[in-house]
Amino acid sequence: MVSLNLPDALALGLFLTAWIGYSIVIEKTAHGGRSLNSLMHIYRDQWMNELLAREIRIVDSQVTAALQNGTAFFASTSLIAIGGALTLLRASDEIVHVMGMLPFSVPNTPEMWQAKIVGLSVIFVYAFFKFAWSYRLFNYLAIMVGAAPPHTQKDSEAARIFAHRGARLCEDAGRQFNRGQRAFFFALGYLGWFLGPIELALTTIGVVIVMWRRQFASPSRRAFDADPA
Repeated sequence: MVSLNLPDALALGLFLTAWIGYSIVIEKTAHGGRSLNSLMHIYRDQWMNELLAREIRIVDSQVTAALQNGTAFFASTSLIAIGGALTLLRASDEIVHVMGMLPFSVPNTPEMWQAKIVGLSVIFVYAFFKFAWSYRLFNYLAIMVGAAPPHTQKDSEAARIFAHRGARLCEDAGRQFNRGQRAFFFALGYLGWFLGPIELALTTIGVVIVMWRRQFASPSRRAFDADPA
């Protein structure tokens, strides 16, 4: 059993708090409802309504395929990252020696190094499950696109129910994808721990700032506030 000293425990606590807290703010609060991710939910509803009005739905099939391909890429990348992280466990002694020669790094025992690698692997496993489930949901969405009511019935009750279900399914798929991508970003912050607890705290704060800016203060977010006139 590896015991953490106080600086490592505090830094790891900050990392977990930042991850969980950021996720709650983005997904559960009114402020998060103004994020770029949340604004996309509106366009998912609009997409399903526009889909019903189209007689030929090739564009919708292409969009669905693009969403699937992007999610599959990240799911495959997660598996590669898991394999790479686990491979590092086989050379713990050599890597600890090399890391000890780097400036600003703190001494690591092989056991501590292995514990950190296992933690990194867990993050990538979590990301894989999120991406894999997102990919599966986009598969379901593709089936729904194929089963959409004809455009002549776009104003019917069945069409309204379809649009609601399709938009919610697409929304959940996007939410799972965002969670997997968020895990990737925090994995980059987690790498700071291999240099030391202070570095972990700094990289965690840096990751949160970057993600927050992209959701609330990036040019792409400001595009939704701009006056087209």
